Amino acid sequence: MFRLHSLRARVALYFAVFGALLSLVMAVMVYQSAHDLSVRLIDETLTAELDDYIARRERNPLSLPPSTVTLQGFVREAGETDGVPDYLATLAPGRHEVRVGTLSYRAAVLDRDNARYYLLYDISLKLKRERRFAQQLSIVSVAMTLLSALLGFFLSGAAVAPVADLAARVRHRRPEDWDHPLAEHFHDREIEELAGVFDRQLSRMRAFIERERAFGADMSHELRTALAVILSATEVLLDDDTLSDKQKTRVQRIERAARDIAELGTALLLMAREDHAQAGGGCQVAAVIEEAVERQQHVLGSKPVAVDVQTDPTLVVTADCGLVDILVSNLVRNAFSYTDAGSVTIHQDSRSLVISDTGRGIPANAIDQAFLRHYRDITSTGAGIGLSLVKRICDRYGWQVRLESGEQQGTTVTVVFAR
Repeated sequence: MFRLHSLRARVALYFAVFGALLSLVMAVMVYQSAHDLSVRLIDETLTAELDDYIARRERNPLSLPPSTVTLQGFVREAGETDGVPDYLATLAPGRHEVRVGTLSYRAAVLDRDNARYYLLYDISLKLKRERRFAQQLSIVSVAMTLLSALLGFFLSGAAVAPVADLAARVRHRRPEDWDHPLAEHFHDREIEELAGVFDRQLSRMRAFIERERAFGADMSHELRTALAVILSATEVLLDDDTLSDKQKTRVQRIERAARDIAELGTALLLMAREDHAQAGGGCQVAAVIEEAVERQQHVLGSKPVAVDVQTDPTLVVTADCGLVDILVSNLVRNAFSYTDAGSVTIHQDSRSLVISDTGRGIPANAIDQAFLRHYRDITSTGAGIGLSLVKRICDRYGWQVRLESGEQQGTTVTVVFAR
C-alpha cells in the first residue's frame, strides 16, 4: 500500500525531484541556446545588410537605405542633427534592443566615412515564437516530472519489495515460527543481513522470555508453597484455645496478609499472560462485591463508618473472576482504609460500579498520578500498586475507570464495565 511516509513514497519523490531538476536544466539550456542562435543569425543578417548598403552607397551616394517589412535603415551624415527618429539618435555604435510602441527591434549602429548608419530588424515575431517555445518547454518539464514520479513509483515497488516482504514476515511471525530463520527466505545481501539481525534479536527475546517464564513458574511454586505453610500454621494456631484474644488477632493479621499476597500473586501472574486478555467466562460482579466487602470488614475495625452496599445481580462480565475480585477488593480496601469516620457507599448497576467514601481524599495535584505504579502520597500506608493494578485490569478488558477526589472531601471511583 502506498503511504506518504513510506520508503516507496520517498523513492518516488526522489525520482520526481530528480526529473524536475533535470528537465528544468535541460529546458533552460535549450531555450538559451535557441535564443542565442536566433540573436546571432539576426546580427549576421544586420551585418550583411549594412555592408551591402554601405557598398551600394559608395557606388551611388543617392542610394536609399533598406526599407522592407522586417528591415528599416537610416543614415545621418556627420554634423547633422536630424534625419533619424529620436529613439535612435541617442544610440551608440553597436547592437541594441529597441522597443517602439508594440513592436520590438534589434538595432545595429555603425560609423563609416563620416556617416552613422542605423539598421533595424523587427524581432516582434521572434519574441512571440520564443514565448511559445518557453511554454512548450514548461509543459515538457511538467510532463517529465510526472513521468519521473510515475517511473519512480513503479521502480520503487520492485526496489522495496524485499524490505516489505521482510516487514510482513516479521509482523506476522509467531512464537512457533521462531525455529525457522528469516534469513533463509532472502538472497539479497543487504536484506539477508537485516533478516539475520532480526533472527539474532528474536533468539535473544525467546531466551529472555523462556527465562522469565521459568522464573515466574518457579517463584509462583515456591511462593505458593511458603504461603500454604503459613496459612496452615495460622489455621492451626487459630484453633488453639490457649491463645489469648490479642494473640489470635495477630495471627489473623498474619493470615490476612498471607491471603492478600496469594491474591496479588495470582493477579500478577494472570496479568503477565499475554493470551489472557479476553480469557475467562461470565463473572457476576454483585457476588464478587458482596464477598469482597465481607472479606475487608476487618479493615474498618471499630471506626464509626457506615457501609451502604447496593448491587444488581444482572451484571455479568466476560472476565476472569479472580481479576474482578482483585479490582473490587483493592477499591473497597482503599475506601475502608482511608475513611476514619462517615460513610462508604458501594453502588453497582447494570453497567458500572461506583465506590464513594467520606475519607481524607487525595490532593488535587496528585489525582493524575494516583494510577501510576508505586505512587504514594504522604498519608498512604500501602505499597502504591493497588490503583495501578486496578488501572491495568481495566485497560486489559477495555473498561473505563475514573477517579474524583479532593483533600478532606472524600473519594469517588467509577468503573464502567460497558465497552
